[in-house]
Amino acid sequence: MKKTSELDIKGTIVRVVKIGDEDYICLTDMLKAKDGEFFITDWLRNRNTLEYIGIWEQVYNPAFNYGEFATIRNQAGLNSFKIGVQEFAERTNAVSLISKAGRYGGTYAHKDIAFEFAMWISAEFKIYIVKEFQRLKAKEQELIGWSAKRELAKINYRIHTDAIKENLIPAQVSRAQMNIIYASEADVLNVALFGKTHQQWQAANPDLKGNQRDYATINQLICISNMENINAVMINDGVPQPQRLKKLNEIAIQQMRILSEVEGRKYLK
Repeated sequence: MKKTSELDIKGTIVRVVKIGDEDYICLTDMLKAKDGEFFITDWLRNRNTLEYIGIWEQVYNPAFNYGEFATIRNQAGLNSFKIGVQEFAERTNAVSLISKAGRYGGTYAHKDIAFEFAMWISAEFKIYIVKEFQRLKAKEQELIGWSAKRELAKINYRIHTDAIKENLIPAQVSRAQMNIIYASEADVLNVALFGKTHQQWQAANPDLKGNQRDYATINQLICISNMENINAVMINDGVPQPQRLKKLNEIAIQQMRILSEVEGRKYLK
């Protein structure tokens, strides 16, 4: 179990963990938003709860022990009936509910089950936790996209530096001289897209680490990736740096406009 994130539901912090490829939400945390005495075992002993979990397990869990589950379900409604999450999971091989000790301890439920549990807290709580979870997933997808574009830019950066090495660096130079040439060519792209050299950006942002590409938008990363390939081709063709800078700036303006228009149409939909 690995902690992934937290949801803030109107002041109630609810942990979310990733188990395999699935998200599990902490029911123990959700209980903090419930008024009065209420326990997860009270919810689990309810027949409607058991019916819902049983159907979910049948659909998503081939190893679910439905025979043992039927025995448990038939006891629902009796005053003497009570069952904990760990016992339920052990007897039925259920995967929808998990009880964990330790740092991230508590009772967790698959998001499908957790959203149903949220209704037992209140209808308002369910609406807000679903909304906050959806916001979290959208943010994660955005970060995944950003990382993928950043990795693509790194690959194209290698193509770019190879072109510099093959065409612009003389046979006998020191490492310091090589670094100056590489930095100069990197700044061709920086100026073309961001309007600043790396040194100018650092001077304007003394509290930030890294370089301007580490803080670029997804559209800027797409553009810089394309520009690295184009610049590599122009270097191989022997185009002088001033001409390349002018052309790359024109390309950057055109591509950023197109990417912005595409993004705008996406949001309009």
